[in-house]
Amino acid sequence: MKFSTSLAIAAAASAASAHTIFVSLNGGAVGEGVRVPSYDGPITEVTSNDIVCNGGPNPTTATSKVITVAAGSSAKLTWRHTLTSGSGDVIDASHKGPVMAYLKKVSNAATDSGVGSGWFKIAEDGFDGSKWGVDRLIAAGGVQTITIPQCIAPGQYLLRGELIALHGASNSKGAQFYMECAQINITGGSASKTPASVSLPGAYSANDPGILFNLYSGAKTYTAPGPAVFKC
Repeated sequence: MKFSTSLAIAAAASAASAHTIFVSLNGGAVGEGVRVPSYDGPITEVTSNDIVCNGGPNPTTATSKVITVAAGSSAKLTWRHTLTSGSGDVIDASHKGPVMAYLKKVSNAATDSGVGSGWFKIAEDGFDGSKWGVDRLIAAGGVQTITIPQCIAPGQYLLRGELIALHGASNSKGAQFYMECAQINITGGSASKTPASVSLPGAYSANDPGILFNLYSGAKTYTAPGPAVFKC
């Protein structure tokens, strides 16, 4: 118990320097086609519209850029502590948790808020019993690599990168959600499958086992919140 308490205190002490932002897609400039905030703080209320693409306490900057991405290709989401941080400053290592990605088909990626139905999860890197998605993200220099499903319809989408830091998640509203939305145009999709989708907000509950979670309990399994990953 004393060891776990010490870890929790250390994590809290580092919190001020531990935030993170999904700043760019596929090597583009910071904020080019990604709605980035000026402040790197978390969202903690899962029923808020801010859980979708950030905002509220972390106002985001609009961008007119829509990034073309081919269906079936890899996409690289770059995460940084601040808008000006380098690859050695992604997020504090104490802020362990899953790293995920969602898509939502929209008519206009530059203007759609993303709030509501239509979201489906395309990537999830959780806990393998020893290391977390955040550990692997840090080791990769802050680059989250995902695959755009080949079987979905072509067109404009919002791509939502998400990281959940669980160091304070043993308390209600203690989990820290970091997310931004990239504006993309997917080309070459076969449209052979239509993913089942969920609403944001709505897909998460404050009491979900992947949200209300004691990081220091010694658990060897973890279930990330939200739907299962869609696969072609």
